[in-house]
Amino acid sequence: MYTTELLENRYPCRTDFIRILYCMVSKSEENFPSAIYISGHTGTGKTAIVKDFLNIHAECENNRTVLVNCVECYTTKILYEHILEELVLGGTRCDNFKEFVEILRQAKNVEQSGFVVALDNADRLRDMDNNILPSLLRLQEFTGLNICVLLISQIPLEKYYCKTGVSEVISLYTPQYTKVETLKILSGSFENTVHMLKCRINDNCDAKVQRNQLVIVEQITQEFYNNYLNIFLSVFYKACRDVPELKITASKCFFTYMEPVLNGNVELSDVARLWRNIAVPLRSSLSQVYMRFDKVESEMLSNHNLEGNLADNSLRKLARAFELPFYGKYLLIAAFLASHNSANQDKRLFVKHHGKQRKRLQSVNAKAKVAEKMSSSLGPKSFSLDRLLAIFYAILDEKVGLTCNLLSQISTLVHLKLLGFVSGENNVMDGSARLQCTVGLEFILYIGKVVGFNVYQYLCDFA
Repeated sequence: MYTTELLENRYPCRTDFIRILYCMVSKSEENFPSAIYISGHTGTGKTAIVKDFLNIHAECENNRTVLVNCVECYTTKILYEHILEELVLGGTRCDNFKEFVEILRQAKNVEQSGFVVALDNADRLRDMDNNILPSLLRLQEFTGLNICVLLISQIPLEKYYCKTGVSEVISLYTPQYTKVETLKILSGSFENTVHMLKCRINDNCDAKVQRNQLVIVEQITQEFYNNYLNIFLSVFYKACRDVPELKITASKCFFTYMEPVLNGNVELSDVARLWRNIAVPLRSSLSQVYMRFDKVESEMLSNHNLEGNLADNSLRKLARAFELPFYGKYLLIAAFLASHNSANQDKRLFVKHHGKQRKRLQSVNAKAKVAEKMSSSLGPKSFSLDRLLAIFYAILDEKVGLTCNLLSQISTLVHLKLLGFVSGENNVMDGSARLQCTVGLEFILYIGKVVGFNVYQYLCDFA
């Protein structure tokens, strides 16, 4: 139980997963299962838990373990040699699976009697030789060792081409964290966030201001930070479930949240005024979750009245870095329009002969929006794949067939974090999946300029 206690303290929201994993791969005197498949969405702690589990397991149970990233080991030869380097001897050469098995068989003479091989990003095995996956699933049978292969991936096991031995694989699933669990995890970074806030004060202020602001920082409690996290998650939780990304964004936004308090404009206990000050910056940061803007660059890109070329150059470099294909740019624009337009406005915006629209008093008052209520400022909404493709064909002048190449570009946009799944990431083709666009208006405006498309004309806030 020593192993589980350490991991449960470190990952309090994954106690069930840790206990199941420890029960199956515990003492080396017991037979390990031949293979365990661990799946789940990104940011659910799969790799981090397995990495710590292997380290503690090797120390406490005297077993040999190895964690291999299949992205780095892009050929079978590199994969075999990397595993052997950690399990048997360093510098071992291996050209094929037969040599790999023979070298492992010699490991029966070593003191350790248990071996665990963990393969992260295991879906990359599908790009290697056809026999690699079924061979690894039966590695215990081939070598005669008490060896377990852990396969870690974001996709379910049913997506693999291999059928041999799949029925014998034990599957473990790590679900996405609930809002309560996410709050519990983020609250664990309280001390680190306060320390970073102190470092920022020491770097940017004179001595007198430093003393005054450090006194205020010392008054920050865990309860105050948890209240901030509740406000933060009320905006971000529906748009992003990636805990590492939420940690980074929550830490950045906390500095903005504390600015009026440190400047003496708002009391630390005045939560209502703090919420009014942070509401707009939070919604602005919502469109930059995966973009890694620093504070200065974010302010430049959000300032529409800036006449300098610095903001434009930064945005241009960022957009060029993705090197999206032509149709990929239009798909991204269509996704942004779907995220920031109401579905009942699609006919008026995208259909040429949609008929006349009566200007009633209600519709006139509805369009008289303040900046905080504009759809482009409220953050992205989810949309279906059918609606995305309908808008794509409506804004594209030329006729393009619905091909596999076109659909693969949607997957590419998701992989680049320009689009994100809200639900149903495993059910894209049946129409039940819902996505949302994660980039901001300025980014889309520049993409529109590249392809000669007027984005403002198709946004309900401006049309």
